[in-house]
Amino acid sequence: MKLFYAPGACSLSPHIALREAGLKFDLAKVDLGAKTVDDGSDFNVVNPKGYVPVLQLDNGEYLTEGPAIVQYIADQNPASGLAPPAGSSDRYRLQEWLTYLNSEVHKNFSPLFNPASTDDMKTAATAALDQRLGYVAEQLDGKEFLVGDHFSAADGYLFTILGWGKFVGMDIAKWPALAAYAGNIAQRPAVQEAMQAEGLLG
Repeated sequence: MKLFYAPGACSLSPHIALREAGLKFDLAKVDLGAKTVDDGSDFNVVNPKGYVPVLQLDNGEYLTEGPAIVQYIADQNPASGLAPPAGSSDRYRLQEWLTYLNSEVHKNFSPLFNPASTDDMKTAATAALDQRLGYVAEQLDGKEFLVGDHFSAADGYLFTILGWGKFVGMDIAKWPALAAYAGNIAQRPAVQEAMQAEGLLG
């Protein structure tokens, strides 16, 4: 398999999942501005949507959209515990979290990174994030992980999103539960390896 990624972007989530699952894969770095892959090829050929992550499967097909990719990765090695068994209550909880993180948390960061966003747009996005992240913090209070008592694909996604706060002036320390959670997840060997590979450490 091959993961098309941009350093620190949402593609860090499936990158972490691949390493947590112990799967063999290659990395292809994408310049999202130029829409080129590090080998000089046109990224739009890989994903006409124009963004990462993209996972090229062993059969050559491309899978896009982070929540779908991380569940695919989890199912390649069920013993990793990245996703509960299909049909179980916890599997639907995982999907619930992945959907919430994708549509309510991740997307509200987008205006804060967009130079074309107006002050009003940024103010609205920040207010929405305060509410959404406050909810996540409440759910994590006294817990180590989002689903059950085991690291899941949702944890890799939330950790990735929380890392964006420092780039947009949002200090997650205002939510002690989130700060503690991010600190714990950051110490996982697979997370360290993924961040090191993307040049995010030091």
